[in-house]
Amino acid sequence: MPAVERERRGHVEIVTINRPEARNAINGEVSQAMSAAFEELEHDSDAWVVILTGAGDKAFSAGMDLKAFAAGEGDAIIGASGGFAGITQRDFPKPIIAAVNGSCLAGGCEIMLACDLVVAVEHATFGIPEAKRGLVAGAGGLIRLPKRLPMAIALELGLTGDPMDAARALQLGLVNKVVPASDLMDEAVALAESIAANAPLAVRWTKKVMRKAADLPEEEGWKLNTEAVAAVFTSADAMEGPVAFAEKRKPNWQGK
Repeated sequence: MPAVERERRGHVEIVTINRPEARNAINGEVSQAMSAAFEELEHDSDAWVVILTGAGDKAFSAGMDLKAFAAGEGDAIIGASGGFAGITQRDFPKPIIAAVNGSCLAGGCEIMLACDLVVAVEHATFGIPEAKRGLVAGAGGLIRLPKRLPMAIALELGLTGDPMDAARALQLGLVNKVVPASDLMDEAVALAESIAANAPLAVRWTKKVMRKAADLPEEEGWKLNTEAVAAVFTSADAMEGPVAFAEKRKPNWQGK
């Protein structure tokens, strides 16, 4: 059975970490397979949105497989293209939705933070408990949590190492939706399809500008915005959108 499973639904790709017996912990095989999958999906013109989830109902991912690390798989786990799990340091241009099916702790939380949107089950928990073990969250948690949460809350998670439940994560805006476990994939796919209904070039530029402008002075943000307008407004899809609207039909997006 593959360590990472993939399924295509229209323009939506579902990537599943498939080690439920190990709470979907990341070993070398998973990290390398994830890296290869996202590398391929970046250049796949038919893949417009990606959903990332874990197998089973216990854990999205428990983070690094410490047994595998101790057995010498560290380079394969951490050194994959794209960073830990092949994703935490990857500048991926297309939207990624995390479908969080259970506990989302340590490196698992950092994988979630590398995604753009989050749909979580009611029993999901989020946190970076590394300080409890004498470690620090080294795969982006210390960088991204303060951008996704108020600083005092991010510090609370980092300094105490205690988890946050799904209801509080929703209240604080860390996740987009909390749903019953039976509805998780339906809700994640519905969100993905609502994005995939839009022009893919416009979606990619929207993600790029919003993600990067959040860390830029406004003047630099405007430069990036101008670049986006130049690229998108001259595209074939920019012509197709108004024509389809006028003709009262669904647009036929080309992604260019």
